[in-house]
Amino acid sequence: METSYFFLQFLSSTSLLLTVIFLLLISYVSSSSFSTRGDSKGPPGPRGLPLLGNMLQMDFRQPYKTLIEFSKQYGSVYSIRLAHQKVVVLSGYKTVKNALVKYAEEFGDRHQALLMHESNQGHGIIWSNGDTWRDMRRFALKNLRDFGMGKTIFEDKIIEECDHLIKEFKKSEGKPYHVNDPLIFTTSNVISSLVYGKRFEYDDTKFVSLIHCTSRRTEIMLSRSAQIFNVLPWIGRFIPNRKEFREIGDVSVKHNIEMFRRLKETLNPEMCRGFVDAFLVQKEKHEESGITNSNFTDENLMKSVINMFAAGSESTSATLAWGLMLMAKYPEIQHQVREELSRVVGNRQVRINDRMNLPLTNAVIHEIQRVASIAPMGLPHQVNKDFTFQGHFIEKGTVVHALLRTVLHDENEWEKPESFHPAHFLDKDGQFVMRDAFLPFSAGRRACIGETLVKMELFIILSSLLQKFHFSPPPEVQMENPYNLQLMCEPLF
Repeated sequence: METSYFFLQFLSSTSLLLTVIFLLLISYVSSSSFSTRGDSKGPPGPRGLPLLGNMLQMDFRQPYKTLIEFSKQYGSVYSIRLAHQKVVVLSGYKTVKNALVKYAEEFGDRHQALLMHESNQGHGIIWSNGDTWRDMRRFALKNLRDFGMGKTIFEDKIIEECDHLIKEFKKSEGKPYHVNDPLIFTTSNVISSLVYGKRFEYDDTKFVSLIHCTSRRTEIMLSRSAQIFNVLPWIGRFIPNRKEFREIGDVSVKHNIEMFRRLKETLNPEMCRGFVDAFLVQKEKHEESGITNSNFTDENLMKSVINMFAAGSESTSATLAWGLMLMAKYPEIQHQVREELSRVVGNRQVRINDRMNLPLTNAVIHEIQRVASIAPMGLPHQVNKDFTFQGHFIEKGTVVHALLRTVLHDENEWEKPESFHPAHFLDKDGQFVMRDAFLPFSAGRRACIGETLVKMELFIILSSLLQKFHFSPPPEVQMENPYNLQLMCEPLF
């Protein structure tokens, strides 16, 4: 009896081991192809480990660097697997533009990374799909334009905010100064003017707390632990940042609930002050009409507002910081821009209409965006149907990363892709020329809705700062990190 018992135990252990080995082999074989049809028409890519796929090959602090290296070996369309997740990576201007514009429908869904899905639940503008996304994006675009985005009427609000920024910089009295906080306060107030119809003082404690919360949430979202959690959710309980992410999100929600309540109490449907007012009016209309499947809900309002602050303030302030860092690193270019501003504009306030007469300034600002590549991987897309792209079969549900950095640094499109070279945007006569491969805002149906606003902000703010200050690095300070940037801001007059 005892011998039989141990023999049965041996058989049971052996069966379990063989089952595990069999499953690992299936995982290993399937990791080399995404085609459910078992053929070889899926995109090529590196073989991965069983269960983990290519995870151990990834640098999760800067994943775009790993993906760019893979593209050099496997081409502009290739595949990897991150645990159970199928991923196709697109690189280079021609491939990315082809995918996002010509195949906009097929690549048009947003992949809802797990951490963001927990937070947004498919609501808002950025992390939604289907009817919710279409309704929210269409409404946001229409109303942001109505409230002045891209128009001269909103230019005055940007200029007003820029004046506050200049006053903050002057307080440094030419001593080493950390510029990141005042930059993000400025860009956040521009968004606030569009969303709430008001601005906040830079010493408003609730405003400062909210901005820092937004920045911290972005930092957590891009962290290595968050990237790993998105593909291995079972380790979530071991990630302390996940709890912090939720708690910070609760702070933003609480702040916005208070703002919405105040705006609702003073709401005048005939004189909407900003996006929130317009949304509340539309929501009320749908309720009065008895529309039961309306997307104009409290959840969509909350997430849309949070989305706009996160996307509109963080990326713009980061680009401004890159711009000031590059001006300090290249003083000769800074001098040339200032000379052009002095010759064309003088000491008066720079306006958007001046842009056509400031080709070098315009070229420098575009080159700052190109070099910075603030969103090197863009936001993840997801394929919504089986189809063939550039000869490769891609199945429904596959996650897609379009590497915007490889577009902005494509050696086939840019003469000096890895250098800061404003001449990329100048013709032989020194006049500004737009380049087709300039896609910092992505392209197609998921392109950034705030592109026009950001361009206006960058031009007015950077030009105004270069009119008023000379920027230089503090002694013995290495300027390599624009996200913790310290500069000498010497007033010129």
